[in-house]
Amino acid sequence: MAVRFLGSVLLVVFAGIAGDRLQAHHSFAAQYDRSKPHTITGSVTRIEWLNPHIYLYLAVKDDAGTDRQWAVEGGAPNGLYRQGWRSDTVKVGDVVTVDGWLARDGTNLLNMGSATMGGRKLFSGAAGQ
Repeated sequence: MAVRFLGSVLLVVFAGIAGDRLQAHHSFAAQYDRSKPHTITGSVTRIEWLNPHIYLYLAVKDDAGTDRQWAVEGGAPNGLYRQGWRSDTVKVGDVVTVDGWLARDGTNLLNMGSATMGGRKLFSGAAGQ
């Protein structure tokens, strides 16, 4: 009886942990539109080097010359490492050009295919490639 109870508790705990992981991850097609490639160039304002995906935040000037904040989703840190990235490859203040795909919801969100900084082009290893 105790074994069955302990097994049930462990199952509930595991399901809770796994459920959080599954909800946190999404498919490329659910959030981004492959038919809408886009390129932005801006100054890095913030970097989140975390699983499951890194994020770069860029101040990008619009047609009127006003800075607009963009969020750029990259691949997982481990995948980026295999593509040649390191956690210090991009720093706040660096000017970066990002090629990627626009978010379906029209927000300033881009899924990164590649980034060019200082003449060096690195690929993201993200789902959209």
